[in-house]
Amino acid sequence: MSRPQPRSRSAYRAFLPIQTRWMDNDVYGHVNNVTYYSYFDTAVNHYLLEQGVLDFNTGATIGLVVETGCQYFSSVSFPDALEAGIAVSRIGTSSVRYEVGILLQGAELTCAAGHFVHVYVDRASRRPAPLADTFRAVLAPLVCDPNAFPSG
Repeated sequence: MSRPQPRSRSAYRAFLPIQTRWMDNDVYGHVNNVTYYSYFDTAVNHYLLEQGVLDFNTGATIGLVVETGCQYFSSVSFPDALEAGIAVSRIGTSSVRYEVGILLQGAELTCAAGHFVHVYVDRASRRPAPLADTFRAVLAPLVCDPNAFPSG
């Protein structure tokens, strides 16, 4: 198995600026690994809110993270300005696999690249719920070639 490589900016379909915070750094002087997952969640949920398909207060469905992963290629630290690139490599009946890359602002290659899978469930029963057509339409511009994101 070959060593994972940084991904290109062109692999992603939408971008969100993210400003690192002082508290993101750990004792080693770089952004702590767990903070990247917060960036992933922020980028995807910001996109869904912006598109009008996420209502985390009263929406009939909610997304639960059932899988996540990240590969790190180079350090970032406060006060770096970042961008989170997002894409969708798989849409199922009730699930979506989001691909997220963290790049220094304007950079061509990711500092970190990861994924997470949301299963959308009925808010009350917590049972999987089919994705609405409006939700699928909002995801369509993010869909990419899944081969561009090897599973890891």
